[in-house]
Amino acid sequence: MILLIDAHIHLDHYPKQDIPLLIDVWRETGIEGVVAVSTNLSSCYETLDLACRFPDFVYPCLGWHPEQPLPNDHELDELIQLIRMENHRIAGIGEIGLPHYSLEKLGYPSLEPYLELVTMFLREANDHRLPVALHAVHDKAAIVIDLLQREQVTKAHFHWLKADSATLQAIIQSGYMVSVTPEVCYRKRDEILAAQVPLGQLLLETDGPWPFAGPFQGKQTTPVFLQDSAIKIAELKEIPLSAAKKYVTRNARMFYNKE
Repeated sequence: MILLIDAHIHLDHYPKQDIPLLIDVWRETGIEGVVAVSTNLSSCYETLDLACRFPDFVYPCLGWHPEQPLPNDHELDELIQLIRMENHRIAGIGEIGLPHYSLEKLGYPSLEPYLELVTMFLREANDHRLPVALHAVHDKAAIVIDLLQREQVTKAHFHWLKADSATLQAIIQSGYMVSVTPEVCYRKRDEILAAQVPLGQLLLETDGPWPFAGPFQGKQTTPVFLQDSAIKIAELKEIPLSAAKKYVTRNARMFYNKE
């Protein structure tokens, strides 16, 4: 069996008491591991705890999700210190980026404080040679590309990307990674995007426990959905399913330093 890696999941958002059993099930159904991203300071600690409990399955990332208020000074200082202290055993910095969906609700007059925050994280990533997992969608993706290039970041992963063709091409030309969710199985927009991303830059994710429609309607989101995503990728790329799985798993291992 060719195993798969979920390149972006909020593992700490699943019921704590269920996680050991869930991981057992996921392993049995062809999942090698998960890249577990964090959303805030407490989430970072929970993700690290999960990585300690399941070290060969959970690849932890530490960060601050941008679709929420900015961290206060104490939270930010503690998070930066945590990244520095744990840099040897985390897989990357994330989820970081720029707000889009909640920008108006956040009440900030501009993106500037978020630009400062993500720049700080990018510099930490460079200092510790860590990849970054990015939340940068629609018009925010182009802004983040400029930041990445200004800070000379070479290892960046645009998770669940939504962007126009020009922005996608800029991401591809820069050598950054792009991941697609199970939406690729039933949404034309995601099919078109996945078809354009070279196999060497493509990852599969669920962003679980975020729910999905189509064939996944009413089901708890699980990395096992990646089996369906891999079938769709094989179809779009016109390659055998085994080859599609090998590519995306190898990509995740190499990008998140698991090889």
